[in-house]
Amino acid sequence: MTDAWTIYQSPLGPLTLIGGPGRLSALYFPGRSGPLAEERRDPEALAVACDQLEEYFDGTRTRFELALHLGGTAFQRRVWAELIAIPFGATVSYGALADAIGRPDRVRAVGATVGRTPVPIVVPCHRVIGANGELTGYGGGLQRKQALLDLEAAVAGGDPPPAVWRGRQLAML
Repeated sequence: MTDAWTIYQSPLGPLTLIGGPGRLSALYFPGRSGPLAEERRDPEALAVACDQLEEYFDGTRTRFELALHLGGTAFQRRVWAELIAIPFGATVSYGALADAIGRPDRVRAVGATVGRTPVPIVVPCHRVIGANGELTGYGGGLQRKQALLDLEAAVAGGDPPPAVWRGRQLAML
């Protein structure tokens, strides 16, 4: 079966989700998905993923419960599994992530794999930062990465999401 797609209107802009009933295989930030066949647009096929994203942005979901079809090499799947294990509201460095998978000699490869995460947000690649604590690259842009970290910090600290999240007022380009 060919994957279906839909658009989820998030506070970070329209996100393109690709997958099918019970699974998610890709999530793209605005302008990143390329052309999609209109006949494969199927919001119902991705309703569970959209619902869980809505809960995440509302601050009521801290862990996604979706079947993921990520593809990739064994190394990439190991890195992505470790990303999923990073606690909500926490951050780790690329070096710490490489250590966690038992490959401290592969920090650059880990960084490249983080950058290729097919389902950002759900696989929280935004939680990986530079060794000096600064934000480094993010496929959705550093502004979105910071916004996601701010959302998680507020919710993890027991606060509601910032008002701009609840009102869908973020202006991310």
